[in-house]
Amino acid sequence: MSRTGKLAIKIPSGTEVAFANGELNVKGKGGTLTRSVHPSISIEVANGEVTVSPINKTRLARALWGTYAAHVRVMVAGVNTPFVKKLEVQGIGYKAELVGKTLKLTVGFSHPVIVEIPEGLTVLVEKNIITITGIAKDAVGQFAAKVRAIKKPEPYKGKGIRYEGEIVREKQGKKAAGSA
Repeated sequence: MSRTGKLAIKIPSGTEVAFANGELNVKGKGGTLTRSVHPSISIEVANGEVTVSPINKTRLARALWGTYAAHVRVMVAGVNTPFVKKLEVQGIGYKAELVGKTLKLTVGFSHPVIVEIPEGLTVLVEKNIITITGIAKDAVGQFAAKVRAIKKPEPYKGKGIRYEGEIVREKQGKKAAGSA
């Protein structure tokens, strides 16, 4: 029995939720999100609330019940207030800049790394802080993880790309040879 699946999801004013032909559409002031729904899950929209329930009692339907309830909650939240992830670029000579619809990163390689910005996301760069904004939480998180994976923060000097507020435990490194 899913704890989050049992709870009804309230629809804020100015948001439209529609479910037809296995497709869930959520429309709000930020934009429109669409997600296909597994056939063993039923979604009903009534009285300003969305109810997610399994159609049958199989293990798969029970597993997907809470998952789709969480997807609906995130979609309703995203079309009203966009999701934001911030990344910090740290290191001497490391920098990030926006070139059209691409993100150009100079992070210690022999060449700059150019990353294509996905459709539906907005990226801002100011003082080596990359701000990723979008209405789809999974797209924002996936792009942030992709950018961070280019140069993860290393444990000796802390150089690299990290999430804002992420703490990187630094190692001590080699000790100087002792006098014998």
